[in-house]
Amino acid sequence: MLFGIDLAVYPGEIVAVIGPNGAGKTTLLNTISGVCRTFSGSISFKGQAITGLRPDQVVSRGIAHSPEGRRVLNRLTVEENLLVAHLPKRGRPFAEMASEVYELFPILHERRNSKAIRLSGGQQQLLAVGRALMAEPELLLLDEPSLGLAPRLVNQILTIVLNLAERGITTILVEQNVNLALEISDYAYVIENGTCAIEGPSEKLLGDPELKEVYLPKV
Repeated sequence: MLFGIDLAVYPGEIVAVIGPNGAGKTTLLNTISGVCRTFSGSISFKGQAITGLRPDQVVSRGIAHSPEGRRVLNRLTVEENLLVAHLPKRGRPFAEMASEVYELFPILHERRNSKAIRLSGGQQQLLAVGRALMAEPELLLLDEPSLGLAPRLVNQILTIVLNLAERGITTILVEQNVNLALEISDYAYVIENGTCAIEGPSEKLLGDPELKEVYLPKV
């Protein structure tokens, strides 16, 4: 459950959402993307209310969600996973969008005819992010993209988040690696027990002794 969270994200920003396990971080992203129902409060995107919309309606507005646990379609190939996420009505053809994803993740191009279940955990995570990008999002919701990955792949994922911000894609990042999340983000919210305990510029929070002492050891 979430209680009184007031979160704002501005175009081109990377906003980190951090906090202990079970704090409500994933619920927050699921609520924005329409996976979880809202019983009160409101969500707006680009000045328009999206509260209560179905996930497919949220995606069509320009919000894509890469969920915790990857959730790729195991029986489909890499390219088929990208194809089912493509939204023709958003404008650009599949081949052009897929080419951009393959440019970001060359290993996906190499494995494009392999079934997703045959990919390593790191490759599946890249596919999950690539699949979200196929919707041409203006706002990308990333839930624990580094979970279970080797340090090399963690750095690759977070570098790509920075590259996407340079391309104008706004990102809300839920991330277990708190230090890295704060290093690459512009602003951060610390969620605890479904409420926002602390918020502020990431650089300031990174140097906050209270945050380090009270919150970081728990995550």
